[in-house]
Amino acid sequence: MEPKDKFSNQSKLYATYRPNYPDKLFNTIYQQLNCFTTALDVATGNGQIASVLANKFEKVYATDISENQLTNAIKKNNIIYKKEAAENFSFPDKSFDLITVAQAIHWFDIERFYTEVERTLKPNGIICVIGYGLLQIDEFINPILNHFYTNVIGPYWDKERKHIDTAYQSIPFPFNLIPSPQLFMEYEWTLEHFIKYLETWSGYQNFIQVNNYNPIGCSMLQDLQEYWNKDETKKIKFPLFIKLGRKI
Repeated sequence: MEPKDKFSNQSKLYATYRPNYPDKLFNTIYQQLNCFTTALDVATGNGQIASVLANKFEKVYATDISENQLTNAIKKNNIIYKKEAAENFSFPDKSFDLITVAQAIHWFDIERFYTEVERTLKPNGIICVIGYGLLQIDEFINPILNHFYTNVIGPYWDKERKHIDTAYQSIPFPFNLIPSPQLFMEYEWTLEHFIKYLETWSGYQNFIQVNNYNPIGCSMLQDLQEYWNKDETKKIKFPLFIKLGRKI
């Protein structure tokens, strides 16, 4: 099965408007580690996770199937970016203290990916699978967003999106599961930022490919502008979910 590349076409948009991950997430991961020599971030995208890991680890490898994503990725001296699939690592056995994958495992051939994780994690190494669900804003914007997500874009999501909707509970995890706290990502966004974020959705891109017009039309924009002034910022809240495990 060929890996799906859903984000090359909007890699610059993705790098600018996708949310960053909170310090509490990384602190939760680091508490489980005794060694910070090498880490691997799989499906790194624009290097959001890798760039933070690079502040803690001696060396970070970061992989993605998208050349465009890697071109736009955050550069640091101790990050080595490589173009390769999640199901076929080029790394030796027992290479990594930590392997992370954020908002991407639902696109993988999961069984083959886990085989590579088992092979390349060091004894007692940690894997962290990270995802985030549909953002929420307030009582006025939420109904507009939920309608767009479910009724407008809904039929155009790839089947893998169901794993996000179940907070990755539908994805197997053959590692010793480590209890983790409930986490959230919170930001202050303008209306423009919010709309640009929606444009990074793969369901949005699929809609345009099929219908050849922008689903965020005048009607939806007017509905949003009724409750959201141009220069106003609103609090954005994403539910963050993680599966943190130790190699068996």
